[in-house]
Amino acid sequence: MAILIDKNTRMVVQGITGREASMIVSHTLSYGTKIYAGVTPGKGGQFVQGVPVYDTFAEAVRNHQVNASLIVVPPAFTLDAVLEAIANGIKLIVVTTENIPQHDVVKLLYMAKKEKVTIIGPNTVGLINPKDRIKMGSIGGDRPERCFVPGNVGVISRSGGMTAETSWMVKRAGFGVSTSVGIGGDSLIGTTIKDLLALFEQDDETEAVVTYSEPGTSFEEDAAQFLKEGGFTKPLISFISGKFTESMPEGTVFGHAGAMISGNVGRPSLKVKALREAGTHVVERFDDMIHVLQSVLDVKVGEAK
Repeated sequence: MAILIDKNTRMVVQGITGREASMIVSHTLSYGTKIYAGVTPGKGGQFVQGVPVYDTFAEAVRNHQVNASLIVVPPAFTLDAVLEAIANGIKLIVVTTENIPQHDVVKLLYMAKKEKVTIIGPNTVGLINPKDRIKMGSIGGDRPERCFVPGNVGVISRSGGMTAETSWMVKRAGFGVSTSVGIGGDSLIGTTIKDLLALFEQDDETEAVVTYSEPGTSFEEDAAQFLKEGGFTKPLISFISGKFTESMPEGTVFGHAGAMISGNVGRPSLKVKALREAGTHVVERFDDMIHVLQSVLDVKVGEAK
């Protein structure tokens, strides 16, 4: 099994005729994922690598019964694209766009929550389910199988590039992933670590989850509280990057827009403390994930016997 995407996912790409979208479409189709339709106003009737393009989202829904949308449009048009997808009944939307005006992000997240729509991103590489060979977004590039192999470990990453690296650590440990999700590096995103842990808890085939975190936001602290409340009971292995940032001037942005410390919010040391107190296996070095994951899952298998 997996979370969010599987063989029943019928994807549409909004902004499919753009240069970036065309590259993503090429890699996605090569991986074996089916894209049912694309939407670009004014480009209806065209085909992008065999995928039919429509002027409106309603046409794509009517002709192909799509149920998930990948949004690859410029920042100024992202809000309209999300609202159009929501208006047409889509319940999973992956927003790759970065540098969206914050007031637009607030609006689209508000509407998504109101309509019970799952938003991955903004500013995300997307997500991948290797077992069903389906991916949404640029995740994995043109050769996803290098890092993403089927298995029973969930992966959650704030960083797009480190989504692949973290999944590769899982592979090096001798395991594979059920679903890998890049949640996006912005401070305002639709789906947090806590949200995904709740989904992985319900997935029978996910035996453990590995997370890659950065400075900024309270996502890890919220996840720790969720663990303390019993919301997630499976092994959780976490790496918190950027410990050096605590010696830098407050308010400095490190890479992603959400990677900023303000007061006691976003400090790696406090994230580590909260997660450890909640029972998480927090590793000091990134590649420590390998032997910790091996140890945790070996214990789990032994107990099952």
